[in-house]
Amino acid sequence: MWRCDTETSSDDAVSIEKGKKVGDPYVITVNCPDKTGLSCDICHAILEFDLFITRGDVSTDGIRCYIILWVTPHSRSHVVRWGNLKEHLLSICPPLVPSLYLLQPLPHSSSSPLYLLKFCSLDRKGLLHDVTRVLDELDHTIQRVKVTTTPDGCSLDLFFITDNLGLLHTKERQDKLCERLYTVLGESCISCEIQLAGSQYDNLQRVSSLSPLVAEELFRFTLSDNESRSQALSSDIKELKKASVKTDNSLSPAHTLLQISYYSIQVSYGRFLPVNKSHRELDLFVQHKDGKKIVDPEKQEAICSRLKLEMLHPLRVLITNRGPEAELLVVNPTELSGRGRPRVFYDVTSALKSLGICVFLAEIGRHSAAEREWEVYRFLLDENCSFQLSSTQVRNQIVDKVRRTLMGWRSSIGVSFNYK
Repeated sequence: MWRCDTETSSDDAVSIEKGKKVGDPYVITVNCPDKTGLSCDICHAILEFDLFITRGDVSTDGIRCYIILWVTPHSRSHVVRWGNLKEHLLSICPPLVPSLYLLQPLPHSSSSPLYLLKFCSLDRKGLLHDVTRVLDELDHTIQRVKVTTTPDGCSLDLFFITDNLGLLHTKERQDKLCERLYTVLGESCISCEIQLAGSQYDNLQRVSSLSPLVAEELFRFTLSDNESRSQALSSDIKELKKASVKTDNSLSPAHTLLQISYYSIQVSYGRFLPVNKSHRELDLFVQHKDGKKIVDPEKQEAICSRLKLEMLHPLRVLITNRGPEAELLVVNPTELSGRGRPRVFYDVTSALKSLGICVFLAEIGRHSAAEREWEVYRFLLDENCSFQLSSTQVRNQIVDKVRRTLMGWRSSIGVSFNYK
């Protein structure tokens, strides 16, 4: 294996290696002290860099954790910033020497200041995705968005962002962002400003009200299979219903074997393997936090049922009416840490741009329902496009396109619109 970073030593907590042959996956190895949710945090970061995890191996003794992930870019044309990824993964790992943690704050702390990027531009197709791509390339994370289109054809956009490099307070970093936006948007960009987000913007955290019927369909635990509804499951999604979630106490004297783990279960060892082109197998050896097996049949059944639900519906996509216009809604539950799903805004705007559909209004907010907090993405679609957005068939196809993009099914996301 060829090592991407030339100065990596065996003592580094994170290493990234490239395969010997073209097309072989990169191998990311993390060896550091353990903490609750560490594997989840690492996978979250990897997905943020537009990588696909093809295989994984995780083990821990409760004190140290050893993680190996085989990853590939989603597309050959995508340029992965491996050095930035390594820095970000290092910031996630607990310190090797606890006493040093107080003396050396992590550069990518989750408490990074929130900045407001405010720009005005002439509206055009793909504008939102082009801006989102610039922010992604420069290692900025979008926290909230408020986008409006004026009657005279201008787009007034508020992007609330954090800087993964922790340098947005510098004039050089701010100028670089604005210059890149001017370059990408060209003469259509009218103005660009960056400032710390004040408390006056706190009310944007909550999403504007949803109708009771829409909220019930988005946040309920069981969704309809009725093909006439825009939230109906595509044939690909229905395949997930065949997934098997089981428990087994015969393979280990100390652990319960579980396909996937949830809630307060501690994962001691896990592996993720490709079985064939379209199926994956995930085995986890788990315990209760008290170090005992999970032997209660009711608890086993509850865990398996909940995990199958989470696999089947990790996010919700719906097109509904908002007055006379069509509104695309995407919601996903947040993690216990408060973070949402990676790259949602990027993927949705990418799907809409590829379809040639403009966004008239957009916003990101939070909504509490079903004893969980949800991240809500709202896109008011511009009717001045080549599609009949009032058509149920067209709406279902747009939903399927967006869902496929969000789920990473990029090899077959072509959508054909046929209607009379």
